[in-house]
Amino acid sequence: MSHVISKDGTRIAYERLGSGPPVILVDGALCSRAFGPMPKIAELLKQHFTVYLYDRRGRGESGDTPPHAKAREVEDLEALIGAAGGSVYAVGLSSGAALALETAVGTSSIKKLAVYEPPYMVDDARFAEIDHQGKLEALVAAGQRGAAVKYFMRMVNVPAPVVFMMPLMRGIWRQLQAVAHTLPYDMAVMGNWQIPGRFAKLATPTLAMYGSKTQTRLKRALEDLVKLLPSVRQQVLPKQTHNVNADVLVPALVAFFKE
Repeated sequence: MSHVISKDGTRIAYERLGSGPPVILVDGALCSRAFGPMPKIAELLKQHFTVYLYDRRGRGESGDTPPHAKAREVEDLEALIGAAGGSVYAVGLSSGAALALETAVGTSSIKKLAVYEPPYMVDDARFAEIDHQGKLEALVAAGQRGAAVKYFMRMVNVPAPVVFMMPLMRGIWRQLQAVAHTLPYDMAVMGNWQIPGRFAKLATPTLAMYGSKTQTRLKRALEDLVKLLPSVRQQVLPKQTHNVNADVLVPALVAFFKE
């Protein structure tokens, strides 16, 4: 494991795997180098690329310097790009896709970008009227990490029986609670949950993907993003939901990055 120092002095932990052109993986909410889809994705990608797998601030072995802001996470990613040689491909999932987009629009160092289901709420303007970030911050401040995780799951439409059963999966539940304090960070990345108009200036060649079995709102968000980006290709991954299977995602990434 290695570290890079972000602009505000925060130590960001990362692993470097494989060989070839560098690819940085950007996690969504509640995930880290040790938990979530990225470890499997990294194992498959490292056969073709040098993969940079990192802990977003506040997660895993990365530091966390207050106050948090979206700009700090962009700086973290920019610092990692520097450590990778200054010219990279990037992959973002869910809110990590939104973070990767925010970073790419401000730099020419991301040569190609692949995003999977950034969770914008283009068909529900009322969603942004609820202070989800404030509610999550209050729960975390009160030490109610489990309640924060449940709030987030209900917010993103995880079925009620699944939310009810999660605490019974003790190993997974401990890992979710361990990073619950970073849920407000993802809310900050998403902003008002609408696609920023400045993304129309993004010249980076982009592969925008969603799963054929995912929620309609996520499909709509991806389709609206595709309409805005000037250099983009849309791809639908068969039989996939928001929890994408690495065995399906990685071949699409390899084909796009190797073109």
